[in-house]
Amino acid sequence: MARRSYKTDLGCIACDELSELGAGKEGWLVDNPNLHCAIDTHSLALANRSTILVLGWSDSDGSRLKIHPELSPIEAEYISAIEWLVFDEIRVIVAGTSCGYLLIYSLRGDLIHQQMVYSGRVLKLRVRGTKRDLSQDTSAEEFCVVMPGVIARFDVSDIQNMLRKWFEEKQAHFWGQNSKGQNSEDFENSFEQLPYQLWNVGKYGNCADAAITGIMPPPLVEPQSRQRYYCAVAVGKDAVISAFRLSEDKGRSLVGAILSKVVPMTVSTITSFSKLIWRSEQTSPKKPDKKPRSFAQESNAASPLTCLKDHPRKGEKLTLSPSGTLAAITDSLGRILLLDTQALVVVRLWKGYRDASCLFMEMLVNKDFASSSSTHYEPMKSDYCLCLAIHAPRKGIIEIWQMRTGPRLRTIACAKGSKMLQPSYRFGASMSSPYVPLEVFLLNGDSGQISVLNRTLDS
Repeated sequence: MARRSYKTDLGCIACDELSELGAGKEGWLVDNPNLHCAIDTHSLALANRSTILVLGWSDSDGSRLKIHPELSPIEAEYISAIEWLVFDEIRVIVAGTSCGYLLIYSLRGDLIHQQMVYSGRVLKLRVRGTKRDLSQDTSAEEFCVVMPGVIARFDVSDIQNMLRKWFEEKQAHFWGQNSKGQNSEDFENSFEQLPYQLWNVGKYGNCADAAITGIMPPPLVEPQSRQRYYCAVAVGKDAVISAFRLSEDKGRSLVGAILSKVVPMTVSTITSFSKLIWRSEQTSPKKPDKKPRSFAQESNAASPLTCLKDHPRKGEKLTLSPSGTLAAITDSLGRILLLDTQALVVVRLWKGYRDASCLFMEMLVNKDFASSSSTHYEPMKSDYCLCLAIHAPRKGIIEIWQMRTGPRLRTIACAKGSKMLQPSYRFGASMSSPYVPLEVFLLNGDSGQISVLNRTLDS
């Protein structure tokens, strides 16, 4: 009887350029903490400390791109995170650095945008979105930057407008249309800073990972307004799990409202009083003004909601479900916690999974669809079931568990040196288009083979 295969091979990324990233040595993909991977539907981006390599694994897309970002040698800056930003008509690569910079590159290697977010190392770049449906008035699409103790949120529409403008101006320069009077050097070096919101989530220590899970109601003492509040979950060394309510407006909290009115009046009174006392100094010659210093953006209000401390256990990685209502958290002692991000309670627990990684995926478990003989039927979202794929490298397996409290659906053997990957959210997809389920890809670093886990239970 033929052995069942629970994954489908897609192609191979083996090439000479991978040797620059350490390929050729056993376990090079998973043993190097400075090697970062991000996958799109047909492309893979890998980055070490100073190089970004983009590869296509299919025969129709075997293109390769190598990018060497300009990093600061004085501060020993290096690439610390990488992710794809995918729109309907635009695909770009975003890199985060150890000095808190965002670098956005086109698939031709052009530096589109450069911006400092906060002074610190970028730990994670998160792309998340939920389409509008009958129960939601608006869609939630966001791009977040996670740093030790800090999380920043960018509005996707601002990024999309900036990218569209850049590509239009790039095309105009290509055809020799320079209506704004800018030369090519000004065009390459002028970066319009993107607006963003910044919150300090380090009340319980610097976080190792964090995510904004979605919109939440305001506190009871706050007046109802159009101002949004977000919920953020962080994991780290001092607190396995901590949750915060994030306010868009620094002055929305009750304490912030008092401080915003009292502090300026106090400062104004002290300043006026000091001018009366030291009026004689105004006649003395003034020294030239110093050059103003540039500070990182001031953070908005973040109110702690809950915290779980369990020394010496440390939170390591966090994975969000597509809707943001569930979060899978791995810790340093081999435990995996499934957190309900709305109730902020742990609803499930796994033990014995040291060095594990988790990704949410969707399996086709609808029995009515499976028994259907129609070959033209396109599965809908209701035909799929949310599952959690747990990669246990010490056991050499991937387990798929049905959410929230369902059974283990299957166990898949995987080679040593493999890594699970998931394509980033595609912005702007139409609701009328066929539903694309959440998939999980598996990259074997030693062989270069890339495959996708099958979505049906009978395959």
